[in-house]
Amino acid sequence: MTLELNQRLLNLPPSGIRKFFEILSTMEDVISLGVGEPDFNTPWNIREYAIYSLEKGHTTYTSNYGLLELRLLISKYLKQRFQVEYDAEKEILVTVGVSEAVDLVVRTLLNPGDEVIIPEPCYVSYAPLVTLAGGSPVSYKASYENNFEIKIDEIKQLVSQKTKAILINYPNNPTGATFSKSELEHLLKLARENDFYVITDEIYAELSYGRKHTCFSSLPGAKPYTILLSGFSKSFAMTGWRVGYVCAPPQILSQLVKIHQYNILCAPSIAQKAACEALTNKKDYIDEMRAQYEQRMNFMYKRFKELGFKVVKPTGAFYIFPNLEHLSMTAEDFCWKLLEEKRVAAVPGDAFGDGYEYNIRCSYAASLSQLEEAMNRIEDFVSSL
Repeated sequence: MTLELNQRLLNLPPSGIRKFFEILSTMEDVISLGVGEPDFNTPWNIREYAIYSLEKGHTTYTSNYGLLELRLLISKYLKQRFQVEYDAEKEILVTVGVSEAVDLVVRTLLNPGDEVIIPEPCYVSYAPLVTLAGGSPVSYKASYENNFEIKIDEIKQLVSQKTKAILINYPNNPTGATFSKSELEHLLKLARENDFYVITDEIYAELSYGRKHTCFSSLPGAKPYTILLSGFSKSFAMTGWRVGYVCAPPQILSQLVKIHQYNILCAPSIAQKAACEALTNKKDYIDEMRAQYEQRMNFMYKRFKELGFKVVKPTGAFYIFPNLEHLSMTAEDFCWKLLEEKRVAAVPGDAFGDGYEYNIRCSYAASLSQLEEAMNRIEDFVSSL
């Protein structure tokens, strides 16, 4: 067959993260700092409840919107934790992780040529999904000099008549940077003045250090302009369960569900039941995980500084994004040689946006003993250069 395939897809580069993981799976004695996944097991009570629901035969399809029980619990959680109210029946959709949620949102919002401002560095799927939806990603480059924070005056220069949305992720993957409440208020003002949506990926909301997380849609007057994305993967150590959610105004959510019902139908019922237990009996494991991540973050930050890397101290998530320009080699070369010679896996920064070819992303979602060994190996490698 010689029929031409989808040109948008053909022009799309593969994920800069996945090629490392493919190599990684074939090697032994590797310490991975590349995977954005909690090293904690899903809490026991959540696993037990999933088994119980399976034994009870809760294995059927759910509503396209997701279990009403779960949507009610999400609504309650958001109100209690972040002081924002969403109608469980009209404004919440359960998705297969936040990845599906991003795809649904951009396909719902965008007409051909519409623009989405995407602050970088950012999660690898944002710009490709905008492109596949027929939109045009407009990159905003956050810098080390500004602690990878977004400057609203600079964002303002990127707004045009084609701007449909800005897509922000905070705390950020890969930098760990986040927003203050005042910065979010300025962004809301810009969105209202220029009539565009703010898509907020707040999957790391529970993993903030030293700064209270402000949910964007909790700001006065923000809800009509906000599409909130979140889920259970990071805060509840439930990555493989694939449960996320979208909160949006009813007129948007009713369109999101059309794509969801034709494409996915519903998130797995057993995973949704497990998510119900996660919100019903949260116990204290979120606080325990957050405290351990903060300890690990402080360790990684200190060691990279001691090795001469330029590095911004993260204020959330579980990533650090050091700069190795002083070593006179690109992050791509650094990561491949580090993997080959010292069996430590990190991800080159240009996987998260152009212009970060001297940064590497390291996840500290690993035990402190593993991180200590990884940093010792990195120190040996740097000393040998």
